[in-house]
Amino acid sequence: MKSYIHFIRHGITEGIVSKWYYGSADLPLIEEGYEALRHFKDEGIYPSLGDADCYTSGMLRANQTLKAIYGDVPFKVIPLLREINFGNWECKTFEELQSEPEYEEWINNKEGSFHYPGGGDSVQTFYKRIRMGLKELCGYHRLKELSHRHSGLDAVSVVVCHGGTIAAAMEHWFPGERENFWQWIPATGRGFTVEFKENAPFSYKAI
Repeated sequence: MKSYIHFIRHGITEGIVSKWYYGSADLPLIEEGYEALRHFKDEGIYPSLGDADCYTSGMLRANQTLKAIYGDVPFKVIPLLREINFGNWECKTFEELQSEPEYEEWINNKEGSFHYPGGGDSVQTFYKRIRMGLKELCGYHRLKELSHRHSGLDAVSVVVCHGGTIAAAMEHWFPGERENFWQWIPATGRGFTVEFKENAPFSYKAI
């Protein structure tokens, strides 16, 4: 038996096209996003579902992406895997943020302790939340492995979530393999397949 978790980033939203900072805003996919997902699906880049267990962050764009790729399949929601919350800075552009009074503090904060104003995350709290979400996900995936230990079938989980979530997961599981967090962020509709051995991440490849 082999064991895999497939991470897929949601498709294109208006926030991506408009270059907004957003994470907690529950934006839907736009038609361009659906078209790109259909194209990727026709290219055959996505792993076959089989009897995989499916998960999303629960956000609309993630749920819509799962449905666009795999149809109306059952899935479990893991809210801890939501994208970072930018607080009052949600749906603003870089140009708009430069006029914010806390902007300079944000730029100069290297340790990730700055909280986005209006109840947003800090980088530190975001990382902590994602690691809690990964622990929950891996608990479910371990049950999948146990249910398949005598069947000969691979244990597979599919997670549709967010670029920041995936980058935080990959940086946590494969530290030092890329220069920084940003280099782990996959393009929309893309992601990573992580192979597990002995209950731990072992290797990965891009989707």
